[in-house]
Amino acid sequence: MDIIKSIEHEQMKNKIPALKVGDTVRVHQRIKEGNRERIQVFEGIIIKKQGGGVNATFTVRRVAYGVGVEKTFLVHSPMVEKVDVVRVGKARRAKLYYLRDRVGKAAKTKEDIGARIENKEITIKEDLVEEPVAEEVVATEENVAVEEAPAVEENVEEVVETPVTDAMVETANEELAKDVETVEEEAPVAEEVPAVEETTTAEEVKEETNSEE
Repeated sequence: MDIIKSIEHEQMKNKIPALKVGDTVRVHQRIKEGNRERIQVFEGIIIKKQGGGVNATFTVRRVAYGVGVEKTFLVHSPMVEKVDVVRVGKARRAKLYYLRDRVGKAAKTKEDIGARIENKEITIKEDLVEEPVAEEVVATEENVAVEEAPAVEENVEEVVETPVTDAMVETANEELAKDVETVEEEAPVAEEVPAVEETTTAEEVKEETNSEE
């Protein structure tokens, strides 16, 4: 796409009203007065449409206090807030310049009675949804080391997440104390029994040898 066309495409609105020559419309235009901003409504008949793309325009004519006033609006202008269709008219020409020479009711187009007043819009470009941009990660030695050992990180996180309370420490100390007491009670009994048996057997052997002599 050409650079100029791409810039113009960005300036275009996503949706524009479907306008037709001969319709009576009400144009809501933004007007800045110093630091203030207000919306002014201009109601009249569309007498012509011309241009295309960003330069597309439409001209609206109205008669105010016996004086004809024409105003041209840019379709894609940000100053045009919205365009409402008030009356659907019949027109067999692309340019209704003949209305300039008419006065009174003759200065209006005939109304299309069977037509419905609908504010249709033409979609020029779809609304783009911003997707999250993935940040480019530069492959370094630290990143490679982190990617190679993902399991270690998970284990560390699990250990950190388990909090150690005072109650757990007290119960562990009590269990250790009980184990020490049971070991101390059982240990001397196991040592005394074999020692007594060995001494008695040695003395008996000596006595028997002495008696035989």
